[in-house]
Amino acid sequence: MTCIFCAIVAGDLPATVIAETDHTLAFMDINPATRGHALVIPKKHAADLMEIDEDDLARCTALAKQIARRAIDRLDADGVNLVNACGSAAWQTVFHFHIHVVPRYEGNDGLELPWIPTPGDPEVIAQAAAELR
Repeated sequence: MTCIFCAIVAGDLPATVIAETDHTLAFMDINPATRGHALVIPKKHAADLMEIDEDDLARCTALAKQIARRAIDRLDADGVNLVNACGSAAWQTVFHFHIHVVPRYEGNDGLELPWIPTPGDPEVIAQAAAELR
């Protein structure tokens, strides 16, 4: 199976590119959540957050920040979400690392939190913290 994002990097598939460096590419999402929704990817294939090397992760994050700033400055966005999905359980559908840069607009931009924040069980939180240390 061919990676759609690798095909975009290779120029075999079209994309609306908005920024490019030697190691990264930013282009518009064809299924945008909001006006200005963009994707930032490494040019070198990495399936997900667990596979991407540290330098490419840093480069993608830096470019995502630049695109986020542009969304605020040029699209009058009121905020920005940076979203990465790692694995099918986290809703990853394209298995080439990418960061969604999703401009947010006050009022109803059509997006909601994917969960309802509610207080957690302190014991469960403490146990998870202990396992993560």
